[in-house]
Amino acid sequence: MFKALETLPAEEMARRHAVCRAIMAKIQPEAGGLLVFSRVAIYYLTGTFGNGVFWLPTAGTPALMIRKGMERARLESPLSAIVPFRSYGDIPKLCAEAGSPLTPVVAADKSGLSWGLAELLMTKLADTRFVSADMILSRAQAVKSEWELAKMRLCGARHHKALHEILPERLKPGMTEREISLAVWDVFFSLGHQGIMRMGAQGEELFLGHVSAGDSGNYPSAFNGPVGLRGEHPAMAVMGYAGKTWRKGEPLCVDCGFVLEGYMTDKTQVFWAGPKSSIPDEVARAHAFCMDVQAYAAENLKPGGIPGEIYAHCKQWAAKVGFADGFMGLGSDKVSFIGHGIGLTMDAWPVLAKGFDEPLEAGTTMALEPKIGIPDVGMVGVENTFEVAASGGVCVTGGQYGMIAVE
Repeated sequence: MFKALETLPAEEMARRHAVCRAIMAKIQPEAGGLLVFSRVAIYYLTGTFGNGVFWLPTAGTPALMIRKGMERARLESPLSAIVPFRSYGDIPKLCAEAGSPLTPVVAADKSGLSWGLAELLMTKLADTRFVSADMILSRAQAVKSEWELAKMRLCGARHHKALHEILPERLKPGMTEREISLAVWDVFFSLGHQGIMRMGAQGEELFLGHVSAGDSGNYPSAFNGPVGLRGEHPAMAVMGYAGKTWRKGEPLCVDCGFVLEGYMTDKTQVFWAGPKSSIPDEVARAHAFCMDVQAYAAENLKPGGIPGEIYAHCKQWAAKVGFADGFMGLGSDKVSFIGHGIGLTMDAWPVLAKGFDEPLEAGTTMALEPKIGIPDVGMVGVENTFEVAASGGVCVTGGQYGMIAVE
C-alpha cells in the first residue's frame, strides 16, 4: 500500500559495507563482524532508522534485527535479511538463521550503547568477546560518496541562501536573541530544513544552534564549541535568550546548522548592528584574520593533508599576530580545534586538532570554524562546510564570508 520516500540504492549500501569491512580488517582484524546499535549508524548501513541491531559479518549475509518498525524497514532498505527482534539473547539465533552466525570476537558499536545496556549485552552473549567498532564507523562515514555529497551540496546551497541572502532582510537592531532565533527558524523551514540535527558525542544536544548577540558570544558555555550563548534557560542552553537585545554597535553571531535528508552542513554568519563604517578596527581585523585562517585551512584540505598540522599552523599564526587570547574562545571557554568532520552528525571524525595525524581522503567533509572572542564585544569569525578535494577544500555553503552590516 505504501511507497518509501527514499530507498538507499543497493550499490551505495554495498559500498558502505565494503568500506566498513576493509577498515575492520585493518584495525580489528580478529573480529568476525560488526554489531551496530546506534540508530544513525544503522541508518548509514541499511537505509532505515531502525530500532534494533544490525550485524555485518566480514563475509556473508548482513542481518537487520528490528524491535519496532519492521514494515517501514522493509520499505526503505534493500537488505534481504530483516527480521523481528526482542532480546539481545536472540542475536546468535537470528544471525545463524540469516546464514551468518555470530563470531567469537565481535566489533561492537560501543558508543551506541549505554553502560547498562552494554552490561546486559555481555550477560546475554557471555561467550562473545567484544572489541570496539567506533573508529570503524567513524572512518567509514567520514568519506562521502557522490550520492552523499549531492545531498550535502544541496543542503549547503540552501544554508547559504538562508543566512546570507534572506535572513539579513528579516533582522534589525533592537530584536531579542529569541526573536532572531525565530526568524532563523522561519527562514530555514521555508527552505526545507528538516528539524532534527544529530550529535555523535554522548550527552550533547543541538537545537537550531547558537544565536549570540554582543557579549552573549563570550558567555560561559558547556557546549564543545568556541561560540558562547546565554540560551533559552540553564536547562535549555540553545537558541537565544528572550532577555538579551541586539543593540547598535554589537556583533551578532548566528552559528546554526542546516539539515536535509539526514545530512548536515554547518555555517556561521556574523552581522553588525549599524553601518559598515561603524565597525571598530579591532573587530574588523579579528574577523578578517578568521577569514584568512579559513582560506589557509581550506587550501590545505587536500588528500594527504594532516589535520593536526593544519591546526598547529593556525594556532601559531594566531599567537604571532596577537590573537592568541581570543582565538577559538576566551579563557576557559577556548576549544582546541578549528574544524570538525560533518555529515549524518554535526560532530563527526576527523577533527582539525592536535593528535589527528591520519591523512585526509578525498570526499571527506569538514566544517572549518575559526573564531575570535573579543572581551566586552562578542564573538566574530566564520564557519563553512567544505569537501576535501585534489585542488583543496571546496566550499558547499557559499563563497561570501564577510560581516554583514544591518542598520
